[in-house]
Amino acid sequence: MKRRITRRSFICHLGGAMGLFAAGLAYYDLFSQTNPSKRTLKKAVNLGMVAQGETILEKFEIMQRIGFDGVEINYPAKVDLKEIKDASARTGLKVANIMNSGHWQYPLSDPRPEIRSKGIDCLNQAIEAAKILGSPTVLLVPAVVTKEVAYDQAYQRSQTEIKKIAPVAEKAGIKIGIENVWNQFLLSPLEAARYVDEIGSPAVGWHFDVGNIVNYGWPEQWIKILGKRIVNVHVKEFSRKKRDQNGLWKGFEVELIEGDCDWKSVMKAFDEIGYNGWLIAEIPGGDGNRLKDIFSRMSRIIES
Repeated sequence: MKRRITRRSFICHLGGAMGLFAAGLAYYDLFSQTNPSKRTLKKAVNLGMVAQGETILEKFEIMQRIGFDGVEINYPAKVDLKEIKDASARTGLKVANIMNSGHWQYPLSDPRPEIRSKGIDCLNQAIEAAKILGSPTVLLVPAVVTKEVAYDQAYQRSQTEIKKIAPVAEKAGIKIGIENVWNQFLLSPLEAARYVDEIGSPAVGWHFDVGNIVNYGWPEQWIKILGKRIVNVHVKEFSRKKRDQNGLWKGFEVELIEGDCDWKSVMKAFDEIGYNGWLIAEIPGGDGNRLKDIFSRMSRIIES
């Protein structure tokens, strides 16, 4: 027996089909926004982690074959910037970051003006190297709080010095990334955000180190609060269990994805703030096999 299709039943069926189609589109849209494969984060390691290769070019070629997108350079240091630039051009690997190598020896919080001046000189050299090599950022540890250097003094001195150099970074098109390290300074994300905002320069942001936070907080909370201030990212792991059983620094002696970093939450937080830049491993390196393992673990983090 044939069923008669009325105008009303046709419209009802059409409406149901359209509803399913719309639901499908909504699901696809949600999936496409959250699917980790859509992330465009780039992977890099510090040049000092590459133990294999005699020349800069050979080290770059090893990283290229493994699949890394870039490399981090320490500067000022005994490296030939032209050699690095040539290796970058020949392999296609980008310079992901310049780590200012003078900020511990010459902290911008030091009470002696001559020491702070040397710290600014090192930072200036790092900015110039970043400009030459096409790096988007320069990492800076802004201050060190000690028994002799009070917290408020470190805060005021370092901000004053950074404000002096910020116009140089602005002109060069380079971002200065303040890093969270164990320097007894800027111990909360709210304070970290305020510190950057008070400097008031578009060239000053935050270089976020995921593993460094785990000892006293939760990285995903920092990421959401710092938001667009984050200009670059260091990746390392930390184990609270190893810290408690064997001592503070032993907490770092754990492989990526085997510690207490909740990488799924971390990556979700990066998605929420729209971060799509570099992830730079800052862990013990080694030969090609070791670097392949690091690359694999970083890929798993990105796919979390």
